[in-house]
Amino acid sequence: MQNFRQLAGQLDDEDPLKNYQAQFLFPKNTKNEKKVYLCGHSLGLQPQNTEKLIKTELEKWANYAVEGHFNGENPWLNYHEIVTPGLVKLTGALPEEVVAMNSLTTNLHLLLISFYQPTAKRYKILIEAGAFPSDRYAVHSHVQLHGFNVEEAVIEVSSDADGLFSIENFENALKQYANEIALVLLPGVQYKTGQLLPIQQLTQLAHHYQCKIGWDLAHAIGNIYLDLHRWQCDFAVWCHYKYLNAGPGAIGGCFVHEKYFKDIELPRLAGWWGHEKYSRFEMPQRFVPLKSVEAWQLSNPPIFQLAALRASLDIFLNMDFALSLKKSIKLTEFARSMLLQLLENKIRVITPSLAGQYGAQLSLKITGDNETLVKCLNQKNIICDYRKPDIIRIAAVPIYNSFQDVYYFVKALYELL
Repeated sequence: MQNFRQLAGQLDDEDPLKNYQAQFLFPKNTKNEKKVYLCGHSLGLQPQNTEKLIKTELEKWANYAVEGHFNGENPWLNYHEIVTPGLVKLTGALPEEVVAMNSLTTNLHLLLISFYQPTAKRYKILIEAGAFPSDRYAVHSHVQLHGFNVEEAVIEVSSDADGLFSIENFENALKQYANEIALVLLPGVQYKTGQLLPIQQLTQLAHHYQCKIGWDLAHAIGNIYLDLHRWQCDFAVWCHYKYLNAGPGAIGGCFVHEKYFKDIELPRLAGWWGHEKYSRFEMPQRFVPLKSVEAWQLSNPPIFQLAALRASLDIFLNMDFALSLKKSIKLTEFARSMLLQLLENKIRVITPSLAGQYGAQLSLKITGDNETLVKCLNQKNIICDYRKPDIIRIAAVPIYNSFQDVYYFVKALYELL
């Protein structure tokens, strides 16, 4: 155990991102000691600058009232554009392809309106068997709205023997139902196992069979490398409260590839904030969509939520994200190495170990009462979470976690098991 502690200290000393930890607020115990926080896959930490940026907009509201939309520093009318450069950097999108708006599932519904256009022949949606419930519910509701039977219209790609997403099973499903599939919806990173799916490869496969494909990137953005424009993804949605640290229930985000901006026949639910900016305040009776992803906006965005997102994205803009990705792999592999050497007979790491198949999250299968185990870890100042019946999830987030954080987690788990 001592060797691991020494190695953790050495790796932290060599870490080029070690100073970023000071830009975040950590939960503390009753002794005012900082807890080890390994739950960034669920809710990221608050950046130090969040309160200041929100207060700035509160003061603008107090001083300008309605005129804050047009006056002062960063008028509210275009405030959402401030976060666009950060989203461009983290998604590999063009500026006109990304926008912060609504929430993840709201955005998914809006884009399903546009991209799920079933016909009598092509009406099925392909998802993974382990899809996040909210994605599943959204897909089911759209299938039913179009008058189809869920059992017949929703195809689920079965997992492999290890419970992981299977590319082979995915391609077999595409081959079998190629002429019947209207849409594919998959996660960039699987929420329960932490498996990183090969987004570019799967997008190409879907397109090969003439299927549109959308991505839920809730566990991917800020966690893994993305290049959505070049990969030709049709659309994607995500939240900003996990690896992007924008706070509980934060504003969501979405991507639509530019190839769809000229399609005036593409159906959508319209709102005035998606109307062409030059005539928006003339209150025209006919909707003229913006030639960008902003055409899917419905209403003016929540400024305080955007300010919170801005606080986090400012950090990412000033950071070499390639260094973050490298550190993430080192942190995850350090955790995996410790766990397998010290607890090989007690746990099973179900997150894939092959390069390119994981991000910051590790999912551990532990037989027993995981709810109690997580509470006991919390008593030892370790915060992680669990998914029933037997999975504990941790994420060593490179922007604010250290190798010593990982060491203390494994040490605590070892002592409990």
